[in-house]
Amino acid sequence: MNRRRIERISKALADRTRLRILEAISSRDHMNCAQIVSMRDVTPATVSHHLRILKEAGLIECQRQGQFVHSKALPRALELYMQELSGFARKKTKRSKGRK
Repeated sequence: MNRRRIERISKALADRTRLRILEAISSRDHMNCAQIVSMRDVTPATVSHHLRILKEAGLIECQRQGQFVHSKALPRALELYMQELSGFARKKTKRSKGRK
């Protein structure tokens, strides 16, 4: 995972509303915008904005089915992201041990 992707995911997850939306989508197979609006008490425009950022970060995928766009979480993206962050911590730990 490259640095730009890590930054995009970090930015996407830093917003409380986006995090709540991702959590809601992750709890189901998929959700459409109207379902998210009704669960999260936000406007359709706000949901669309947050879904776009989550999609650009690679955390969800969206698929049109008739008049609805269904969003599905991509858990593998979060797994890779967490591995990268763990790698940052391991690198720091190795440097710290070498300074003794």
